[in-house]
Amino acid sequence: MARSLDGLVLAPVADQAPGQVGTRTRFTYHEKDGEIWAEYAGGDVIRGHLLGTRQDDRLDFRYVQLKRDGSTSSGHCVSLVVELSDGRVRLEETWEWESQTGSGTSIVEQVGGQVGEDCGTGH
Repeated sequence: MARSLDGLVLAPVADQAPGQVGTRTRFTYHEKDGEIWAEYAGGDVIRGHLLGTRQDDRLDFRYVQLKRDGSTSSGHCVSLVVELSDGRVRLEETWEWESQTGSGTSIVEQVGGQVGEDCGTGH
């Protein structure tokens, strides 16, 4: 199993569609006893939260977010935790909206070049 996500800051490697998370979005993860949660913001997202579980290298969570246009949306995501050769963490995600139509895949990676580097949240 890859190391804990607790305290890590991750960001998407590419922009999604307008009104969704993008390269300016920062996710601050927390992990304890198989529980996983994060706060996120940036780009078109004012505030977002995710909550779920981790079993080995598989995350299963629901997310909800408030966008700059005042709308809210929610969905479900399953992610695979991968440790990169430089020691950073990558999440390979498969997601589906529950509040609207749409689904897809995305990749988020730990911000910063050094493991344990204080990256800030970019907020």
